[in-house]
Amino acid sequence: MKIIKTFVAALAVSLAAMSYQAHAQDKGAVGIAMPTKSSLRWISDGNELKAALEAKGYTVDLQYAEDDIPNQLAQIENMVTKGAKALVVASIDGTTLSDVLQKAHDSGATVIAYDRLIRQSPNVDYYTTFDNFKVGVQQADSLLKGLGYPEKPGPFNIELFGGSPDDNNAFFFYDGAMSVLQPLIDKGVLVVKSGQMGMEKVGTLRWDAAVAQARMDNILSANYSDGTRVDAVLAPYDGLSRGIISSLRGVGYGSAEQPWPIISGQDAEVPSVKAIIAGEQYSTVFKDTRELAKVTANLVDTALTGGKPEINDEKTYNNGVKVVPSYLLEPVSVDKSNYEDIVVKSGYIKAEDLK
Repeated sequence: MKIIKTFVAALAVSLAAMSYQAHAQDKGAVGIAMPTKSSLRWISDGNELKAALEAKGYTVDLQYAEDDIPNQLAQIENMVTKGAKALVVASIDGTTLSDVLQKAHDSGATVIAYDRLIRQSPNVDYYTTFDNFKVGVQQADSLLKGLGYPEKPGPFNIELFGGSPDDNNAFFFYDGAMSVLQPLIDKGVLVVKSGQMGMEKVGTLRWDAAVAQARMDNILSANYSDGTRVDAVLAPYDGLSRGIISSLRGVGYGSAEQPWPIISGQDAEVPSVKAIIAGEQYSTVFKDTRELAKVTANLVDTALTGGKPEINDEKTYNNGVKVVPSYLLEPVSVDKSNYEDIVVKSGYIKAEDLK
């Protein structure tokens, strides 16, 4: 009899635990809308965020739109229709989501803009990202470091690339960089030989490496065929950096007679960290997407369970309709001198992946 009672008690405890576990793991659906799998970082972001939310007990619908705006709109609308309690959206074009986000708001869903600000909508509850102006500052500072300025006074020939004009972050990156570079351009220390400046001229739609490569081809052909040298290139993203490198390689850069220019980047993608080790790309800006995913998952969970999410910026990000409460993380500049400490020892990239 004692054995039976013990078994029954154990079974009751087990069932209670199972019931609690089921309850804990049934906190509702969260939709994650990512822009594309063509960039390694978005694959990492999606996986990290999905895992973080599932660990908190949410059912996650992760979708990639492959840089197709109607596709992303349809994906988000489907998430709303299926009853998502929260939407985490890394938008392709942050100005196209007003109607679908109104539907999300009307359904009671919480909307978080993830790393890319959603513009022209009052229905964006929070924004999680990095200090994007600082990213641009770090990119510009790395160019000057690589050039050896001010010990080497110049003048240096520099060309400028911007990100996608439909991504609000691209303007912060460019403005941050130009806050450092423009005074030196005005002084003649830096010379933009092509004359191409301003986001309307240097922007790269959809962050497309092929577009950057073609533009660099044209710049080299039109402005450097007389034998003058490009000393530095402001590139806001690693994918663009690699496209630019391909263009430069095509006209003989990367040799003892014609060393690589100083080239910046962003996202610490494995191919670009390899390029840094090889001396082709000078630097990148590391944004630890694991931390961004963690912060975003905590924000979602706090908002959906009735708490007050942690915010550290309530003035910077005006989306044209409202200032969106934001949480900003710190970016880190990475070059050959510190990549092991920053991206390898932290576990972000495995050492064997860089061989």
